[in-house]
Amino acid sequence: MTVLYEVGDNLYVNLTNKCSNNCDFCTRNNCNGYGDANDLWLHGHEPTVEEVKVLFDQRDMSRYHEVVFCGFGEPTERVDDVAELARYVKEKYGKVTRINTNGQSDLINGRPTAHLFAGVMDTVNVSLNTCSADKYDAECHSIFGKDAFEALIRYAVDCSKYVGKVVFSVVDVIPPEDIEQCRRIAEENGIGFRVRKYIDNGERTQQ
Repeated sequence: MTVLYEVGDNLYVNLTNKCSNNCDFCTRNNCNGYGDANDLWLHGHEPTVEEVKVLFDQRDMSRYHEVVFCGFGEPTERVDDVAELARYVKEKYGKVTRINTNGQSDLINGRPTAHLFAGVMDTVNVSLNTCSADKYDAECHSIFGKDAFEALIRYAVDCSKYVGKVVFSVVDVIPPEDIEQCRRIAEENGIGFRVRKYIDNGERTQQ
């Protein structure tokens, strides 16, 4: 069971395989691992918070620039645990922290959750993926249907009240006109914007 794995000079945290989306382009549809991990499927059980803390303590944490909450599932399926672990690595090791998320945390948890990242998360990267609710529903297949798209925008805006850096990201293989529309959505909502590179073997970069 791989919980911590390395991508470049960052340490990634794989807490869950659960996800509210079933995206056509998801990395896990094309491979079993990423970075230095051969298998990111959590067989048997999800790691407890205490188990993850022990795994952190077994590493030379000084080697890593960022600790990134991103694995083969949506990390905010365990949003309280993410917040606790982010606080742990920040307070004990002084690490920069980031979460890569689909932005559906409030829908998943049935309550506002952005405030949980105040003081513990440096960057929230929300995968916008496309430029409309219809396209998002067609490609990402959220269990929340078309409501997911507007919810993730609201979530990003809410996170910006508590976290210093919030970014919408898309992948460079969507049509250029859709990328520009996504850029406008980001600008209109005061959120940063980033275009991620597509990996040739079908994976989408998580970096």
